Amino acid sequence: MSGKDLLQFGFLSPSREARSAISNHQYVKELAYDTVHLSEIVAENVPKLNQEQKEIYDKILNSISSNSDQCYFLDSPGGTGKIINLLLAKIRCERSIAIAVASSGIAATLIDGGKTAHSAFKLPLNLHHSESVNCNISKQSDMAHVLREAKLIIRDECTMAHKKGIEALNRTLQDIRGCNQIMGGLTVLLSGDFRQTLPVVLRGTRADIVKACLKTSFLWPHIKVVSLKINIRVHLQHDLRAEIFPNYSLI
Repeated sequence: MSGKDLLQFGFLSPSREARSAISNHQYVKELAYDTVHLSEIVAENVPKLNQEQKEIYDKILNSISSNSDQCYFLDSPGGTGKIINLLLAKIRCERSIAIAVASSGIAATLIDGGKTAHSAFKLPLNLHHSESVNCNISKQSDMAHVLREAKLIIRDECTMAHKKGIEALNRTLQDIRGCNQIMGGLTVLLSGDFRQTLPVVLRGTRADIVKACLKTSFLWPHIKVVSLKINIRVHLQHDLRAEIFPNYSLI
């Protein structure tokens, strides 16, 4: 307005190069993990995996490395060891992006770098009010760039979430990544236990609750189910009597 530049007032002059150096903060945050520490965690814990865990661990990594773009559902009752944090550590120690979310805040705190699905993917609160729900993420946003570069998305406790939230993520990934495959051609691991709490439907009947479950979604036939059945807590304590309840809960 005065016809003078900032240097004449003792301020730094802005430059286009400096502006371009201001990078995507979400992208930088996803790559800011201590790779040395994560590599130590992977080296220490992979040999401790049992046969079930090792098979699932290798299956997920093979899907990522081979770009097979598979969507998995990990059926993991309590005490079986979900290996979620180990998978995250493996991907992140290689300076790749792995996004971890959960349906509830309590579950998100148990995951390294975890967030709630509504916070990370900008999901609408009233999912059941619309037939075709989308995440509030534009193709030019910082989060869209993160999703395009991501190698793996893990969503824990998805069995207690409304199916439309996962369908919204599928549509958003297809749009952002420009791919019509399921989840936009990205390897996704859904985790949960249908024996526990199902989606809460306000004043809903049993039929309404079942209809809101992931198993009734059009995505379910395209999801490959993998299961963990060995209870780690019982296995480590070598208590045969304690094995009765876990076996009963799997019936």
